[in-house]
Amino acid sequence: MSALAAPAAPVGPAVLRHRWWILAVLCLAQVTVVLDNTVLTVAVPVLTTELGASTSDIQWIINAYALVLSGRLISAGSAADRYGRRRMLLAGLVLFGAGSLAAGLATTTGQLIAARAAMGVGGALLVTATLAVAVQVFEGPARQRAIGVWAATSALGFAVGPPVGGTILAHLPWQAIFLVNVPVVLVCLVAVRLLVPESRKAVTGRLDVPGVLLSTAGLTGVVWAITAGPEEGWAAPAVLAAAVAGVLLLGLFVAWEHRVADPMLDMGLFRDPRFTGAVSGVVLITFGATGALFLLTQHLQFVRGYPAWEAGLRMAPFALSIVVLNLTGVAAALIRRMGRPAAVAVGMALLAVGLLAVTYTPGDGYPVLLGGLLLMGAGCALANPAIVEAVVSALPPERAGAGAGVDGTMTEVGGSLGVAVLGAVLNARFAALLPAALAGAGSFPAALAAAGTDGERVLVRDAFRVALETGQTAGAAAVLAGGLVTAYLAAPGGPAPVTAPGPARPVRRPAARAGTG
Repeated sequence: MSALAAPAAPVGPAVLRHRWWILAVLCLAQVTVVLDNTVLTVAVPVLTTELGASTSDIQWIINAYALVLSGRLISAGSAADRYGRRRMLLAGLVLFGAGSLAAGLATTTGQLIAARAAMGVGGALLVTATLAVAVQVFEGPARQRAIGVWAATSALGFAVGPPVGGTILAHLPWQAIFLVNVPVVLVCLVAVRLLVPESRKAVTGRLDVPGVLLSTAGLTGVVWAITAGPEEGWAAPAVLAAAVAGVLLLGLFVAWEHRVADPMLDMGLFRDPRFTGAVSGVVLITFGATGALFLLTQHLQFVRGYPAWEAGLRMAPFALSIVVLNLTGVAAALIRRMGRPAAVAVGMALLAVGLLAVTYTPGDGYPVLLGGLLLMGAGCALANPAIVEAVVSALPPERAGAGAGVDGTMTEVGGSLGVAVLGAVLNARFAALLPAALAGAGSFPAALAAAGTDGERVLVRDAFRVALETGQTAGAAAVLAGGLVTAYLAAPGGPAPVTAPGPARPVRRPAARAGTG
């Protein structure tokens, strides 16, 4: 193993004995954080009734968490490296638990929005610290398997959010959706205190406060514009202002990081094509996969006619296959055997083929749809851990938190872009295919309600089906492109890193062949 792939400090016997228990705690915290991204989607009617929430209130209740989380990921990763990964893990648990408790006790929409924002701050610390701790505790082939399990818990949390929320609401008040996090947080706090070792990089300068402020404000502006664009309109003044301000602030952030002596994020990393390729792959795979899955839920409900709960149940094999392949170690073994570049390429190709299979499956038969979902799951199980490992292994061990912050940020940005852009493709194509008499209908349900004859209703359904196929095909193409680009740049014979002089620290790279861990 190369020096780059080694942990920041020697792993002691006690840590080696308990490392899989440590991973279990990290995954429990991670799945709880990711689950809160989607768990509220089923609670909209209840919140509207019991809190008197308006449409705008509902949007902020749902988006405040993801918006704050995505804006804080880079600075949270830097904080974990500087102040201690165990310490930031504990701080994240406390903030997330306190925010959950406040959300469960909220009596107004304003209180609930503020509590969700506080949960987002804690969530950012947890997303970065859990991965950074896993990188420190594991090494060699065990690290590949650990990263795979960590990535699988993210997929599981994303998929089970709506079913978990629906189950809770069927038996308990809506406040229980948040209060159930509190005992989980308490268990994690005790386990982290007992099991997780502390690790941090040697601090050589002051905290990069301008970098923290610029990155947080810039990312928040960009992600808000992406999230609000489909609802508010891309040409809306607020959306344009947020997008422009966010891009300008991120530009200032990059310029500042090139100048400061101890940058929060070393821009020299982006001179390494392998790191840049891995980061690009994160954006493209989450863009295509998240956007296409967003469209697939509509395909199952509006085209195939499944109710919401049944659509979620029928999509469960996608997430479950990711979990099984990673928990059993099959994915890690395949990545080691194939090498990281090949694993990324094959994984993304399987994901793209699976997306196309579920998109163009004729009729109502489930077996072909199931086969497509299993292909998608197998592709994610191979590609996701390989890409995450490519990001973190391109960094020296003392910057594991920064790597986790970059990976998490690109995941959030790619996912938000996928939903927004592919949703816009769907809407544009649907509007273009609608009969002239129904032009101007804002959605599939509205167009179907406005249709006056059976013939028009058939045309509306056909238009929506074709529009969904267009959007999902675009998502599959993005996934495949991401796989090919990342695999080429990460291959041993890929382009060499740029060595132009600059103030940034040179990037070290493993001496071992990519994919060997």
